[in-house]
Amino acid sequence: MTEAIYLEVTEKTEAAQKAGRRVSVSGMLKFLGVSRSGYLAWLHHVPSDTEKHRKAVKAKIQDIYDDSKQNYGAPKITVELRKTGEVISERTVGTYMRQMGIRAQWSKPWTITTKDSDFSTELQNILDEQFNPDRPNAVWCSDITYIWTIDGFVYLTSIMDLFSRKIIAWTLSKTLEVSCVIDTINKAKARRNIDQPLIIHSDRGSQYVATEYKKVTENMQRSYSKKAFPWDNACIESFHSIIKREWLNRFKIHDYKQAYCLIFEYLEAFYNTKRIHSHCNYMSPNEFERLYKRTHTEAELLAG
Repeated sequence: MTEAIYLEVTEKTEAAQKAGRRVSVSGMLKFLGVSRSGYLAWLHHVPSDTEKHRKAVKAKIQDIYDDSKQNYGAPKITVELRKTGEVISERTVGTYMRQMGIRAQWSKPWTITTKDSDFSTELQNILDEQFNPDRPNAVWCSDITYIWTIDGFVYLTSIMDLFSRKIIAWTLSKTLEVSCVIDTINKAKARRNIDQPLIIHSDRGSQYVATEYKKVTENMQRSYSKKAFPWDNACIESFHSIIKREWLNRFKIHDYKQAYCLIFEYLEAFYNTKRIHSHCNYMSPNEFERLYKRTHTEAELLAG
């Protein structure tokens, strides 16, 4: 049934109900060009096992989609379905999603949001796009992104552990003062074990070359993206694109308080705890780190 016909049938039905008249089934069937025998066959149709299974799978797809805050596309939904024992292809999931009228959120390419400082020869790229360390707290990366609100811009500073892609610390501020970066680093240091060597990577923004920054990171190896080359910090740049695409861009954010609540909800109740990531073998960052800890604890016990 086309949308135009559906609307016309709805209007006729509502008009009849308002007038206190009974809706004529025969009249509606004639209007729709459907035979009475065809209507009766549809009315008494008993779904086959295949139809029942298809309906059940679509219900699971809808649940997974809703649990992902309506973000997951066919690849991730397929992974989640297979975890429940479903044998299904990504192509079939994609077909069902199109039939259901649901899809993943679209993302604009991320853009540079901080201004480079002029320390070209001093700032070295130690990380060199090696984005897959073999343990937690080997490489952190940090960046700042702008978030629009009706009251004016606010600024999200994030630190990601590249091992699990977990956001280990974040700060929302109303200015771009270096203190916001310092506060975020101090949060990360308080939450993580940094007894082993640690690289911290960032762009060349003025906050990341300030004296205060160098002091708070004095026991870390500081690494910097090449000038005007944001791909060197692609993981954290990508995260800032994701949080906007999957969550913040859905809302008309009024002020700092609302922005803070939305970011807290996304990060603490979804991204770190539930959102599966291909880098983490389709586990959440928290699950991926727990698996690492469990595996290495068992290995140490066996070795001991």
